[in-house]
Amino acid sequence: MSHRKYQPVSSLDAAAHRAMVRDIFATITGTYDFLNRLFSLRRDVAWRRAAAEKGWFGKTNRYLDVATGTGDLALAVAGRHEGVSVTAVDFVGEMLDEASEKIRRKDLESRIVLVQADAMALPFCEGAFDTAGIAFGIRNMPDRPGALREIGRVLSPGGRILILEMHFPSAAIFRKIYGFYLGRVLPRMARSFSRNPEAYHYLADSIMHFPSPSRFSRILEDAGFSGVECHCLTCGITCLYTAVKDRQSTATD
Repeated sequence: MSHRKYQPVSSLDAAAHRAMVRDIFATITGTYDFLNRLFSLRRDVAWRRAAAEKGWFGKTNRYLDVATGTGDLALAVAGRHEGVSVTAVDFVGEMLDEASEKIRRKDLESRIVLVQADAMALPFCEGAFDTAGIAFGIRNMPDRPGALREIGRVLSPGGRILILEMHFPSAAIFRKIYGFYLGRVLPRMARSFSRNPEAYHYLADSIMHFPSPSRFSRILEDAGFSGVECHCLTCGITCLYTAVKDRQSTATD
C-alpha cells in the first residue's frame, strides 16, 4: 500500500498541483472505476448519461472529451450519439491504458480515438469540435480559466461545453452529512480498496476548495462562454454546467 502524503490544494502552486494530480491518477487506475461506482452509489453513471444527452452536433459531428480518465463520458457520448466521432484526451498515460481496454471491449475503436495531451495545449485546430465535455476533471486543473479558453478555441462557433463537477450542497443539512462523508467515511473506505488511499484525501480536499456554482458560472462566462446553465444533481453534490461558445470570442480573448 502507498505511503504517499499529499499537501492541501490551497498550499500548492500550479506546477506542484499538476505533478500531484499526475501522480495520483497514475496510481489509482486499478480500482478507479469500482470506487467511483461505490462512493457515488452508481450515481456517477446517471450523471454522465445526463451530460451526454446535452451534446449538440450541427457542424463537425465531433466530440472532444477532456481529462477523459478511463473514458466513461466518452463512452456515454458515443452510445448516445451514434453518428458522432469522439476524441478523448488525458495527460496521464495509465488512465488512457484503462480507457483503451474499455473501448476495445465495447468494440468502439473505430469511433473513439485516444490522445495523450494536456488540456492547456490541445493538439487540435480551431473550431474542430461541436461539443467538448469534462467529467470531474476541471477541479484538477490549476489554471481553470486558461483550460476553458483553450477548450473554447477548439470548439466551432456556437459549440457547446459540458462540465460535470462535484460541490458541497447548499442546504445546511446536506453540507453537514456530505462533509462528514468526504472527510471521514470516504478516506477510511478507500484504505480497504485502493493502494493509494491518500488520493481520496485529495479528492475530498479538491471538492471543498472548488468554486461555488455561481462563481464557477462566472468563470465560464469570463472564459468566453454564454448562456451558462447550472443543473444541480443528487441534492446538489454534483452540478452539470452547459454553456455555448460565444460567437464573438477568439483564441486570444
